[in-house]
Amino acid sequence: MIPAAAPVPRPTQHLMGLDEATRAATLKAANINPRTGLATDYLNHFNEAIMLLEMIPDMPECATDFMEWQPLSYAEHFIASNFKGRDLAIEAYESADPELRAEFDHMTRIMTNILAAVSQAMGEVTQDTTRARLAVQALSWLKELVQATGGLINGGTEGNVDYIMTH
Repeated sequence: MIPAAAPVPRPTQHLMGLDEATRAATLKAANINPRTGLATDYLNHFNEAIMLLEMIPDMPECATDFMEWQPLSYAEHFIASNFKGRDLAIEAYESADPELRAEFDHMTRIMTNILAAVSQAMGEVTQDTTRARLAVQALSWLKELVQATGGLINGGTEGNVDYIMTH
């Protein structure tokens, strides 16, 4: 469901050789969580799609805009952004704890899969009411997943993805 990620250029190594206090201060100044090495700015990518889904029930024409949304990997998002510490964000992500990064990638993959499936389904139906129902259902999952992912970025735990997906 998810297209293969494009090759990402290697960022400059800003964090190598820094003591822990300097590393933490550098990351914090760039709006990157020093404990996890992840930036909540990446969630803006998903929040953009969520905003479009929220508009569909009242403005069905927004379904077209939603279906144009394209998934981006963490690095792709930062490369395409104006985030002041984008190279640092990519470097910190790459050096983050592998288990934490695997949880984070799992959660963002679930969100991406939901968005891709909803987009495909919206493209296959003709009724605005059906698109609105698809949007509402996706929102019920995505909002909780974004919140749980934000918690993970900020040093919490993954939460219960299975619970979120079944309620």
